[in-house]
Amino acid sequence: MSAERDTLEAGLTALVRRLLPRGSGITGLQRLSAGATLQTWSFDAVGDAGFQHPLILRRSPGGLRGAESLSLPLEAALIRALAGSGATLAAVVPEVLHTLVPDDALGDGFLMTRVAGETIPRKIQRDEAFAAARPRLVAQMGAALAAIHRADIRTLPALPIRSTAATLANLQRRNEALPQPSVVFEFALRWLHQHQPADPPTLRLVHGDFRLGNLIVGPDGLCTVLDWEIAHLGDPAEDLAWICLPPWRFGQIDQPVAGLGQRAELFDAWQQASGEPIDPARVRWWQALGSLRWGLGCAGMRDWFDSGRDATVERAMIARRVSENELDLLRLLSQETADA
Repeated sequence: MSAERDTLEAGLTALVRRLLPRGSGITGLQRLSAGATLQTWSFDAVGDAGFQHPLILRRSPGGLRGAESLSLPLEAALIRALAGSGATLAAVVPEVLHTLVPDDALGDGFLMTRVAGETIPRKIQRDEAFAAARPRLVAQMGAALAAIHRADIRTLPALPIRSTAATLANLQRRNEALPQPSVVFEFALRWLHQHQPADPPTLRLVHGDFRLGNLIVGPDGLCTVLDWEIAHLGDPAEDLAWICLPPWRFGQIDQPVAGLGQRAELFDAWQQASGEPIDPARVRWWQALGSLRWGLGCAGMRDWFDSGRDATVERAMIARRVSENELDLLRLLSQETADA
């Protein structure tokens, strides 16, 4: 790690000197994420007369990414396009300063301005520093999602299109490829096929992983939406369902939306900001699909860990949650069956 850090520090120092006229070096280099595929580093560019610019580096040293992930240059291009799409969207995306090029010798990635605030879910849910923010957050998240879903896709870089049928077929393939099959996942797939809705008339920008952990929150509420790596064109109901999954409640199980509030508040804020209605049955279908997707993701992490491709503690912690997800699916589908 020391050799990697020294090489990275030298590369970032050279990059800062090229990018920022007042920048002469860096300080406080700290890795924020583990894992072999994607790294997040925090540091400050510094210079004469007290110059200081807080920065974040997202990079993939070897260019390895998940099957559903955008390339880091494409993710950076999307964020930049959204930042130029108007005040509402610009307010919820970070500022990308530079997309790495081969001459930077830092791998694939990009630099963005570091935003003050908190991303750790349990702190957002419990710390006194966010007591004033918590009552506002669910409505703010609904409004932010509406802004994302109303983005003019003609102004965005080319993104993957994920219809309901294609998304379901992809999960079917991933399930069939598992070394350790799950009867619960098979049951969920059958239910999803039987209740599959038609695609919405217009495909929209979907964040794909909108939840606590990917949001920066300050004392006044939502500051920035991070991690656009699985953004795509699809059904907005996917995002509305994803943030209501049990894993993203972080123990606050009676508060369906991120462990902070109720679905009605989220839906009302989204409808008010978008001017469009929400079909709760559609959101419930996407919640079942999202739960299965997360379960397959956990199973995939297990396979990465078992194979040695990414034998980090972070991967092992996620891998062990497969059975927890199976229970979530059974609870959700038993309720849907009872309501049918």
